[in-house]
Amino acid sequence: METIGSTWMWAGFAVFVVVATAIDLLLLRGQGDKPVPMRAALGWSAVWVAVAGVFAAGLWWHLDGSAGREVANERTGEFVTGYLIEKSLAVDNIFVFLMLFTYFAVPAAMQKRVLVLGIIGAIVLRTIMILVGAWLIAKFHWVLYAFGAFLLLTGVKMWLAAGKAPDLASNPVLKWMRGHLALTPGFHGDRFWLTQDGKRWFTPLFVVMVLIGVTDVVFAVDSIPAIFAITSDPFIVLTSNIFAILGLRALYFVLADLAGRFHLLSYGLALILVFVGTKMLLIDVFKIPVWWSLATVGLILAASIVASLARKPAPKPT
Repeated sequence: METIGSTWMWAGFAVFVVVATAIDLLLLRGQGDKPVPMRAALGWSAVWVAVAGVFAAGLWWHLDGSAGREVANERTGEFVTGYLIEKSLAVDNIFVFLMLFTYFAVPAAMQKRVLVLGIIGAIVLRTIMILVGAWLIAKFHWVLYAFGAFLLLTGVKMWLAAGKAPDLASNPVLKWMRGHLALTPGFHGDRFWLTQDGKRWFTPLFVVMVLIGVTDVVFAVDSIPAIFAITSDPFIVLTSNIFAILGLRALYFVLADLAGRFHLLSYGLALILVFVGTKMLLIDVFKIPVWWSLATVGLILAASIVASLARKPAPKPT
């Protein structure tokens, strides 16, 4: 697999992810059971975005000196485009988290622990899937066409499902857990299970944790092929993915109050998936320049956000 990532770059990024995750855990412990205030969530969301920007600048500076200006511009553009796509899809992921927390009436104080564990699981899962995906692409070029067709189909399905509330009660994973596990009717603090009279009972928090894990898998299957449409360099793919995931907990508490205002974002994300899927299918016919991709993704996102703010969502039927 061809990559710009040297051994020290891979090692340095791994150390950074461990330190960043540890900081998030320490912040969680320091906050205790208190919900995250909007100002703090906004501040930390901005910090994580700024850290990604610093990484992009550092990457450009390093490549400019070691590989030349053209390579530096190309790879940095790929990172920024990939980060923007993954961050956008992460926002959609957050809306699903919000739906789960609302459906199960999870108190705000308990949501923090589930989010951190879900993010750690997402980091591990995506690292494995990205390395496997990069290996498959290096060995079998036709995999790119399979990814492209999958993204195109996913984009169309997302467009058709946009604006419709998912029927969580019919979720097969939830149905299986309700039929095979002993579930407590209420929460027991932040515990996932407990033993009563020699029998293990699982709390609603455990159910939410499992469903968030399944959601991580589903979104990883969607988002990882999307970044491979931009670049096949595993270092760029992994770093853009992880930077998009870091800070997801803080971003959740920002969007929890604003979710209703971005009701048209799903249509924008659907168009982005259709675009990157088409880009991947045309890779051997016409290679769309990375800066065109960045501009297209940015315009679609901006248009969907502006349209959401300009057009109020339709009132829900009573």
